[in-house]
Amino acid sequence: MTAFHLQVGDCATFTKTVGESDVYLFAGITGDLSPNHCDEAAMRKTAYGRRIAHGALLVGYMSNTSTRILEKARDIGANETPVSLGYDRVRFLGAVGIGDTITVTYTVKSVDPERRRSVANVVITNEDGKEVAVAEHIMKWVKNPD
Repeated sequence: MTAFHLQVGDCATFTKTVGESDVYLFAGITGDLSPNHCDEAAMRKTAYGRRIAHGALLVGYMSNTSTRILEKARDIGANETPVSLGYDRVRFLGAVGIGDTITVTYTVKSVDPERRRSVANVVITNEDGKEVAVAEHIMKWVKNPD
């Protein structure tokens, strides 16, 4: 079994305007009600000048794009199930505020057919083209029972 579902260079993107509801629903689900995310008045007094999205929410958007790359994969479900092994080297390079439009770009950088792994670079940019978050995603391809 050496064929692989993805190829180096395969790419998927996801664009979204981060809404207030995204931030508040995420805060409610996680219990992270930090003023950074939920207190506009307090944040106006900071260097950010407004509320910012949770970093973990941005990782959630990365996950969305990892799922979108699977639309380009070949023969999924027939003999293997892709699962995330995680995100390495996650860095938040800039704040994402409510109302900012972000684009997540997921690009396969390596495949290992023998180990059944793929690795991708994930980059989030804002509407000005500035990188605001980066990570490396590792996906494992698990053989299904016959």
